[in-house]
Amino acid sequence: MPERSRERAITVCVENGEARLSMRDVALPPLGPREVRVRTAAVALNYRDIAMMSGKSIDRPGRAYIPFSDACGIVEAVGDGVTQWQPGDRVCSLFFPEWIAGSLSPESRRPLGAGRDGVGQTAFAAAEQALVAAPPHLSAIEAATLPCAGLTAWNAVMYSGVAQPGSVVLVQGTGGVSLFALQFAKMAGAAVLVTSSSDAKLQQARMLGADGGINYRDNSEWSLRALSMTDGRGLDLVIEVGGAGTFAESLKAIRLGGAISVVGMLSGAVEPIDIRHIYGKNARIRGITVGSREMFEAMNRALVQHQMHPVVGHVLPWEEADAAMEAMQRGDIVGKIVLDFGVA
Repeated sequence: MPERSRERAITVCVENGEARLSMRDVALPPLGPREVRVRTAAVALNYRDIAMMSGKSIDRPGRAYIPFSDACGIVEAVGDGVTQWQPGDRVCSLFFPEWIAGSLSPESRRPLGAGRDGVGQTAFAAAEQALVAAPPHLSAIEAATLPCAGLTAWNAVMYSGVAQPGSVVLVQGTGGVSLFALQFAKMAGAAVLVTSSSDAKLQQARMLGADGGINYRDNSEWSLRALSMTDGRGLDLVIEVGGAGTFAESLKAIRLGGAISVVGMLSGAVEPIDIRHIYGKNARIRGITVGSREMFEAMNRALVQHQMHPVVGHVLPWEEADAAMEAMQRGDIVGKIVLDFGVA
């Protein structure tokens, strides 16, 4: 592949507090020791990208930046000292490039597409350790969905300590994290309930293996329905993506000693909470911030073993990033939205 000196990048420009997407040329710097250059094949979008642009995320820089954290691509060149990768390898980006194993630390909490430029460009450089091999049975479009949504769901479900045969897991909605969580919970042998405002989406979730659904527009206090569906026992685990407006219901719906994995705030970040439901239920509440490279590799082994495929709802050419962001904002697509960079 011929060497290029410049690439194209999607850029978020912030002016007077307002953010907009544009395209620009970017220089292609030389690789440093133990660095790898990746030719981008696909990039998946996350709600976090909307939160960044809208200013809801505290991580949004005050300067222009290259967005997005989730990519699959092909290794194009390697710097001195690189031993793990060679040109032609298919790899995925790591949301937290320095979070290799163990617990997240202040030093490793530096995600792509925030304090540093992201992967929304035709080629990007990464440290050797900041890449993970893409599962061979997945297309680049599918593999691009793994770094944030896939790994977040894996952490939320598989590290909860309760997802197992005989347990009941509830996932909220049919977005990327929720559908991954549905698939992983079924992989663990659990029964899965899904909430949605759409009966059509609930039917799609059943086709993916959900054991039951709750339309929260018809059941505003959906915790009562969840309790009824578990014979009054309550849920073992809730994958909490809503935040304000849903967290209180999650607390009411779990069993004694049940768990809540908090992964998002789609409906808001602030809500009054009756503390009695936390200690009264002996609730175990975990905040989930994606996961480490070690978790990513464990997830990939399970994906290969079970030949599991992510749910991709919509694919657009990467030049249509604006339209992709609008589609995500509308929330009418089941599964992940992915940008195709046209690299085989």
